[in-house]
Amino acid sequence: MLPPSLALLLAYLPALALSLKLSPGCGTTPKLITTASTTTPLALTVNGKSRNFFVRLPENYNSTHPYRFIFTLHALGGTATGVITGTGGYVPYYGLPPLINDTVGAIFVAPNGLNNGWGNQGGEDVTFLKQVITTVEADLCVDQNLRFSTGFSYGAAMSYSLACSLGKEIRAVAVLSGNPQISGCEGGTEAVAYYGQHGTSDNVLPISGGRQMRDRFLKNNGCATTTTEAAEPAKGGGGRAKTVYTGCTAGKPVVWVTFDGPHTPTPKGQGESETWSPKETWEFFSQFK
Repeated sequence: MLPPSLALLLAYLPALALSLKLSPGCGTTPKLITTASTTTPLALTVNGKSRNFFVRLPENYNSTHPYRFIFTLHALGGTATGVITGTGGYVPYYGLPPLINDTVGAIFVAPNGLNNGWGNQGGEDVTFLKQVITTVEADLCVDQNLRFSTGFSYGAAMSYSLACSLGKEIRAVAVLSGNPQISGCEGGTEAVAYYGQHGTSDNVLPISGGRQMRDRFLKNNGCATTTTEAAEPAKGGGGRAKTVYTGCTAGKPVVWVTFDGPHTPTPKGQGESETWSPKETWEFFSQFK
């Protein structure tokens, strides 16, 4: 039986309710996650290993309102704390919170990888992140149709790996300068909305790997092979080029951005003081409601 508060919400929003997939935490008082969870990690034991993660609640969290769920995954050598505070080369939560001003809102989850990375040996990081999803959604109200993941470098590779392994459970990913080998791709046959970006001068994870990841989801999502791709930006000009592929399965778009620059989570155009990356990611994620 639905909690009375949740039943009342659905009674007033019948059309909206048809498109929602409510988590077990909807309509209940959180028992585990609080505002302190932004800075105090929550712990899980997965495959005999101690793992931890942080959760950022929306302002004025409402247990009867279903929110987006967004993983923000750190790079090799990084930490969840760096992602949260915007230190070590990051902007906080990859710059997304200030941009999310719609009625859906978002719960941000920043986990820590083993040895400051996402090696995903034997699928252990996928198992960990699946348990994080289960734990968060048992306590908080999430629309399970609106799960997302983004990250840079190793965090990008792990977001790609989640799209491969979880498929129908992930709505979209934003892969920022990743590589298809380092976190693996178990499964990888489901269509998942896919945004990728990569620097043409990336000497850490060359752009060829980014293209391989993109191409998997071009195939999975049934996108047209006749799409004319935007020409890569000229070297030294600080520009970027964006391709929105045509013919993709409804609700499973693929977008690819190349930029004149190195291996960085915060690319900037020539003369720009702020990175454009958060706006591109949010533009992609925000279409799903």
